[in-house]
Amino acid sequence: MHEQPEYRRAYSGERTCGKIWEQYGIQRMEATLKTIQAINANPRLLPNITLGVEIRDDCWYSPVALEQTIEFIRESIAAQTTGSGGAAGEKSDQNEPEICLSSVTESSGVTAAPRVKRKKNFVGVIGPGSSSVTIQVQNLLQLFNIPQIGYSATSPDLSDKTSYKYFLRVVPSDRFQAAVMLDLIIHHNWTYISAVCTKGSYGTSGLEAFKSLAKKSGICIATEDTLQSNPDDKEYERVVLNFLRYYPNARVVACFCEGQTVTGLFNAMRKLGVSGKLLLIGSDGWADRTDVVAGIEEEAVGGISIRIQSPYIDWFDEHYFTLNPWTNKGNPWFKEFWSVKFECQLPDSGDAVLGFAGANAEYRYNRTCTGREGLSDRYKQDAKMGFVIDSIYTLAHGLHNMHQDVCDGVPGLCAEMATINGSLLLEYLMQVNFTGVSGHMINFDENGDPPGRYDIMNFQERKGIYGYHKVGQWDNGNLQLQFPFQWTRENEGFDVVESVCSKPCRRGEVKAIQTGGVKCCWVCTACKLNEFLLDEFTCEACPPGWLPNENLTACLPITLEYVSWDSTQAVVGICFSCLGFLATAFTMTVFILHNHTTVVKASTRELSYIILVGIALSYATTFPLVAKPTLITCYMTRILPGFSFAMIYGALVTKTNRIARILAAGKKKIMTRKPRFMSALAQVVITWIIIGIEVAVLSAVLIKEPADSLLHFPELNRARLICNTSALGLIAPMGFDFFLIAMYMQPPSKSITHPSNRVVSSQTVKKLYPPVLCVLTGARCMPSRRATFRRTSTRPSSSDSACTRPA
Repeated sequence: MHEQPEYRRAYSGERTCGKIWEQYGIQRMEATLKTIQAINANPRLLPNITLGVEIRDDCWYSPVALEQTIEFIRESIAAQTTGSGGAAGEKSDQNEPEICLSSVTESSGVTAAPRVKRKKNFVGVIGPGSSSVTIQVQNLLQLFNIPQIGYSATSPDLSDKTSYKYFLRVVPSDRFQAAVMLDLIIHHNWTYISAVCTKGSYGTSGLEAFKSLAKKSGICIATEDTLQSNPDDKEYERVVLNFLRYYPNARVVACFCEGQTVTGLFNAMRKLGVSGKLLLIGSDGWADRTDVVAGIEEEAVGGISIRIQSPYIDWFDEHYFTLNPWTNKGNPWFKEFWSVKFECQLPDSGDAVLGFAGANAEYRYNRTCTGREGLSDRYKQDAKMGFVIDSIYTLAHGLHNMHQDVCDGVPGLCAEMATINGSLLLEYLMQVNFTGVSGHMINFDENGDPPGRYDIMNFQERKGIYGYHKVGQWDNGNLQLQFPFQWTRENEGFDVVESVCSKPCRRGEVKAIQTGGVKCCWVCTACKLNEFLLDEFTCEACPPGWLPNENLTACLPITLEYVSWDSTQAVVGICFSCLGFLATAFTMTVFILHNHTTVVKASTRELSYIILVGIALSYATTFPLVAKPTLITCYMTRILPGFSFAMIYGALVTKTNRIARILAAGKKKIMTRKPRFMSALAQVVITWIIIGIEVAVLSAVLIKEPADSLLHFPELNRARLICNTSALGLIAPMGFDFFLIAMYMQPPSKSITHPSNRVVSSQTVKKLYPPVLCVLTGARCMPSRRATFRRTSTRPSSSDSACTRPA
C-alpha cells in the first residue's frame, strides 16, 4: 500500500513506510476485492465454494514483508491446530455449506473478507509486487509448501525451479525485457552503451540477462553502475557524471530500474544541466507511469520504456469512481488515501480511525473533505491491473480443477480439500489454461513463466503536451515499430541518437582494436592496394598478379597488357625487320643469279650464303621479341640472337682469317708450301665448327637454366611477363659472339700497317660498328621485353567471394 522507507530510515532501524500509493496500492487492492466478488458470484467457477482474501502491506520492503508473512503463516498454523470441532484438515460440521479459503496478497493484518466461518485455510499467496521482496517471501513460503503467484515480480532468478519451486507468475520474466532492449539497441545501431540498475533481484538479474545477450550480439557495455532503491541525490549525480565524463560516446543508457531510480536520474540531469545528453531505455519498472516523470517532463522527452502488454480494465474505472470513504468499508487504508490524495481532513476522524501509518501520520490538512471530491481527478489506471486480476483467476482455476478431480465435481468443499495440499495445488496451477482479461491464453512453461509481450513506449512532447506514446510492440521475439521516435533535446526533431565508440570504417579500411580496449572501440587502418577484406578486422594480401575486386571481398586476376603486334614499338621493329628481310632476300637473289660469276666465286660464295642466312635469322629475332612471352618464344629469343650472330661472325672470321693467311704468305720471298685449309669445303667446315661451339654454349646454358616465361612485379598493381633470361643466359651466348668479333678484328689490325691494305682494313672495321651496336641494343632490349598486367574497369561481378590463386 505504501512506498518503501527512505534509505536513511530503513537502515537506521526505523522501518517507517513511505507515502500511500494509489496505483500500486489502493487500485490493486480494490481490483482484488472486486475480482474475488466476481469469482464467488460465478456459479461455474468453484461452485458453492467461497474465496476470501487477507491483504497485508509490505511497504515494498523485504523486512516488513517477511514480518507480515511470518505473522499470517503463524496464524494459519495456529488456526489449523486449534480450530474447533476437530483436528486440522477435518470439518466440524459436515452440513456447513461453505468454508472461506483465504488468499493473501501484498501481505497489514486487516482481513478484507470477513466471511471466515471456521478457520483461516490459506491456499496461496498473490504478490508481492517487487522481485527482491518476492524472493524473500518465496524462500519462506516454500518451507510450508504454499504456492505463490506473481503479478509484477519479473526477475529471471524466479524462473529457477530448483530455488523457487512454489513460485509462478502471470507477468513475463525480465529475460524477455532484456531481449526487447537488445532488439531496440540493434535496430538503431547503438553499439556502445552504458547500463545502470536498481540494487536487488529485479535490477541485478535483469542487467545480467541483458549483458549476456549483448555480449552474444556484439554490443559493448562501456560501464555499468548500481543504485540503491532510494539513495541520496548525490548518488544519482555521481552516476550521471561518471557516464558523461568518462564515456561520453555511450549516450544510450540501458536502465533496469525501479520508477524511483529513473526519477532520480532525470532529476540529477536537470540539476547538473545535462538534460538530453543521455537517452534512457527503461524496463517495465518505468513503463508509462506518470509519477516517474512528474515535474521533470522536459528532461524525460525522448526516453524509451517497456510496458508489459496489459489491457485497460474499463469496468474497474466504473467501480473505482463510485468509491468514497463513507461507503467503502472493506478497505482500511482508503480513508488515509482519500485524505492524502485530496489534501483534506475527514470530519470527526482521528488517526486511529484513519489508519494512518508511518510517514503519512505527519500529514495534517486545514481543509475538510466535502465528499464532492472525485477519484477521476488526476487518475491513471495501474498498468498491471490486468495481471493482478489474472493472478487471482489463476489461483481460482487451479483450485477449481483440483476440486473437480479431488471432490469428483461435487459442488461445495469436500473433506479432501478441507486442508489444501500445497504440492498438489501447485501441479494444478502449472496446468491451468484459460483466457485472461487481455484476451490472451494464460498458461505456463516448465519454469512457471508465461509468454512475453511488450509495448514500446516513447515519452514525447506534442504541441506543448507531454505524454507516453506507443511506437511499437514486441511479441515473443518479433519487434515491430509502427511510429517514429522523438529523441532527446540534443537531437532535435527525429534525428536518431548516436551511441557508438568509433565511427564505421570507410571502404578499404579495417578495424584495429586498441590493446586493452573493447571491441567496439577501434582505429581504422587502410588496407594496401593488393589486399582485400578477409573480415572487418583483417586485410588479406592477394596472390601476386591479382588485385581485389571493387567491393574488396575477393581477388581477381589483373588484366593482361603486353607489347602486342599493333603497338608502336612492335610496328617499328617489324617494319625494320621486313626491310632487312627484303634487302637480304634481294642480295641472296643476286648471288644466286650470278652464282657462277667470277665476282661471286671470289667472295667465297658458300660463306656468303651462311652470312646471308645468319643475317636473315637476326632479322627474324624481332618477331619473338614482340610476341607474347611463352615457352616457345622464350626459347627462340634465347637461341636466335647468339646463333645468328655466330653464323655471321663465324663465317666472317673464317673468311678474314683466310685472307690474312693469304696476305701473310704473300710477304714471304720464297713460298715453301701452299697454305692449308684454303678450299671452299674447308672454310665451310671451319665455319660450322665455330657455329657448333655456339650451339654447345647455348645448350649448356639452356640445360642449366631452361627458358620459360615468368611474372615480375615492379609495383603492387603491375605485373611484368618476361622470359627468365638471367645474366648468365645473356652473357654466355653473346660473349662467344664478342669473342668472334674480336677475332674478326685481329687480321685487319695486323695488316693495317701496310699502306695498300689500309682501305680494306678500314672498311672491315667500319663494318663492325653496326653489328656491335645491334648486339648491344639487342642485349638491352631482351630483358626489357615484357607484358604488363594492370587493373581495369572491366571486371567480373563483385559478387565473387573466393580468392582463386593463379596456376
